[in-house]
Parts: sequence; C-alpha cells; structure tokens
Amino acid sequence: MAVIHRTSLKPTKLELLTSWLPSRPWYRGGAGEPELAKAGGFRLDDPHGEVGIEFMVVTDASTPHPTAYLVPLTYRGAPLAGAEHALIGTMEHGVLGRRWAYDGCHDPVLGAQLTAVIEGRVQAQDQNTSDLPDREVTRSYTGGGTLSTDVVGTATDDRESTEMPAPQGTTLRLHRVLRPAPDERTLPPHGATGHLAGAWHLPDGTRETGLFAVLHTGRQA
Repeated sequence: MAVIHRTSLKPTKLELLTSWLPSRPWYRGGAGEPELAKAGGFRLDDPHGEVGIEFMVVTDASTPHPTAYLVPLTYRGAPLAGAEHALIGTMEHGVLGRRWAYDGCHDPVLGAQLTAVIEGRVQAQDQNTSDLPDREVTRSYTGGGTLSTDVVGTATDDRESTEMPAPQGTTLRLHRVLRPAPDERTLPPHGATGHLAGAWHLPDGTRETGLFAVLHTGRQA
C-alpha cells in the first residue's frame, strides 16, 4: 500500500511540470509559461513498495480555452537506469529525501500496473488518502486470460497521446490531452479490448469525465 506523506516537496510537482510540459509534442499552450493547477488523478500501488505511481491530471489556463492533460508520474529513490530521457526532474521530499520524478510511460513498473488495473487485477487508489480506493476510476477488459505484467518496447508520443507497446500483441494508448466523454466511462471504445476512465475538474469548477487509456489488440494506425 502506498503511504501518502503530509510533507513538503521542493520543487513542487507543478513547478517541475511547468518546465517540462512545453517540451511535449502534445502540449497545446503557447509560447508563454503554462498556468497549471492540479485537477484530479489517482494512484497505483507498486507491489514491491519501492516506486510511487501517480496519474495526475493538470489543467493549463494560459490559453483562452483551458486544456486538461494526463501526466503519469513515477517517483523513485534512485535514478532509473536507461531512462534519462524520461526524467522530469528531482525533488527533495520532507520524509523520503531526494526523489527522481519520471514520465511514467517510460517506467516498466507503471506500465505493468496500468495493465493490471485495466484488467481488474488491482484497484486504483485515492490520490490524496492512504488505503482508500478511488471509486470514480472505471475500467473494462474483454480480452481472454491475463496479460503478462511486462510492458515491452519504447513509448512514443504523438500530438494527442502516448503509445505504450504491451505484451501479447496489444497496445496501450494513453490519452494525454483529455476530452469529456461521459458515455465512455463504463464501456470500451469500439474495437478496444479494454479501457480506463476517470474524472477531473476544470478551472471554472466544472467536473468532467472521460477516457484515460485504451487497450487495443494489435498495433493501431
């Protein structure tokens, strides 16, 4: 079980993301600095208790029409070998000391747990409270049998999402730019093997729901 510590972070997660987000191909902001706010998300447990896993939704209000982004993060107590390209930055945690924050799409621990939550083998946890399931996160899986826990290959970004090659001929597509889709919270999109959906807040207080990730059999064009 992941323990949520009530302590300080220097720099904060939002400060790290303010510098990192504009470098992403799916970022929709302009030339100025993002105006980020935490808008939602959830956590997953690392079965070995070593890696923090958080799916954070942030909204950027720097443009006339705010955009919501899904940013999966992993937090480690030491650098992840071979993942220098995925490092977002380091933070000083008031309890745990130095933490290395990564774009979780490139972290095998997050990939394995994302597959597991879509299949229903693990449960999404509340973003801010220890040992509390997040009931707003919904999922489905219509495939036969259990997938391997290893996500294989290299994650690649496009202007909307990140594709994470997965085991046994499947592909995980993580939606980076979030769009409201309340009717798709409980059923997978047409042709999909599984999905994950959740909720977030817009800057005006509106609460939206939509797809976070979709699991396909075979590589998608």
